[in-house]
Amino acid sequence: MKVELLTSVGSTNDYIKRYLDGGEDVIVCAERQSGGKGTKGRSFLSETGGVYLSALNFYENFPARDAFRVMAHSAVAVCKTVERFGQAPEIKWANDVFVSGKKICGILIENFLEKDRLRASIIGIGLNVSNDLTGLETIAVRLADVMPEAPQTEAVRGALIEELCKETTFAQYLNYIKFIRKKILVREGEREFFATARGILEDGRLEIEQDGRLRALSAAEISIKM
Repeated sequence: MKVELLTSVGSTNDYIKRYLDGGEDVIVCAERQSGGKGTKGRSFLSETGGVYLSALNFYENFPARDAFRVMAHSAVAVCKTVERFGQAPEIKWANDVFVSGKKICGILIENFLEKDRLRASIIGIGLNVSNDLTGLETIAVRLADVMPEAPQTEAVRGALIEELCKETTFAQYLNYIKFIRKKILVREGEREFFATARGILEDGRLEIEQDGRLRALSAAEISIKM
């Protein structure tokens, strides 16, 4: 797989799109991003010292209904990377990775469909290593904050690329979800309510039980607090 390393770029997700017509899997990394993107149009702080990369993957005969497998694989790859540096990660549904109760990584997926098939995907990952998180200390964490000595960014980047290139399973994804069978607070539009998390379906929906009734919820529609 081709790997390209940039000093600075607006967004690795935007930059890597120049390879969409090539048909070859590519990973683009940047030491910093000036216009990093998070979910729901939010900006993603991307100062020097973090791992910022996008992976472009092409597929054959990949049903679009199974697209959540791409997100699950990405989250597992990040968790396995973090474990290699002695930490115990958890996935907060759908794809935020937490360490010590704080977010250590953001993942943004862009899928490209042809009819009922997934032709390609761009996996954008920002992993906090020793980058500046001023103002975000209450919600975000870096590997440097939870290790006796901050790891080299290059070592973390290399580990993440290795893990992204490995096969993963949906069962591995579920192993990192720690709130199943627990009470959670669900925010659906303007409404909030408590429910019990029962499981995550293979299409990525969260199954909850509320007042004895099962429902399957999409991450695009609701948010949860544990």
